[in-house]
Amino acid sequence: MSETELTQAELFDVFSNARRRRAVQYLKRQGGTCDLAPLVQQVAAWENDTVPDDVTRTQRRRVYISLYQTHLPMLEDHGIVDWDPDGHKIELLPSEERFEPYLDRHLENDRAWHHIYAAVTAVGVVALGLSLLAVGPLTTGLAPVVALTICLVVLALSAVQHVSRRPDLDLPFGFASR
Repeated sequence: MSETELTQAELFDVFSNARRRRAVQYLKRQGGTCDLAPLVQQVAAWENDTVPDDVTRTQRRRVYISLYQTHLPMLEDHGIVDWDPDGHKIELLPSEERFEPYLDRHLENDRAWHHIYAAVTAVGVVALGLSLLAVGPLTTGLAPVVALTICLVVLALSAVQHVSRRPDLDLPFGFASR
């Protein structure tokens, strides 16, 4: 079955299992191809909330068996991966945009963006507070304008960055995100 023939219901069924989602996510991180052993190691690490080096033999074995017997064959049957059980090679088929919304996004990027936005907000509040105190060479009348301008520039850059990472985002007023 070709990936383009999958209905939304079939995609929901395929990606209803976290192990299948994680396997595809790992393949994306690896450029679309990998061996079974590192895939098993990473999926087991994600499932057990640990680093790959700390995964036990039992945890690895449990993931290996289910990926080998169930999940990789199902992904192959639906045209999402090309799986060679003898060579233990897995290749993500090229058209991944269709199933991208069904993957775990938190695995894609380990950055805690809410911490970055909180830090930017804190810097803006400090800058505004300092401008109200007129600390430094700025005059009392100009300092709040400069602080507000800096905050608006940072907000605009943050919004542009956010939109550039979300090509499927619907923007108001007919603007396209990409």
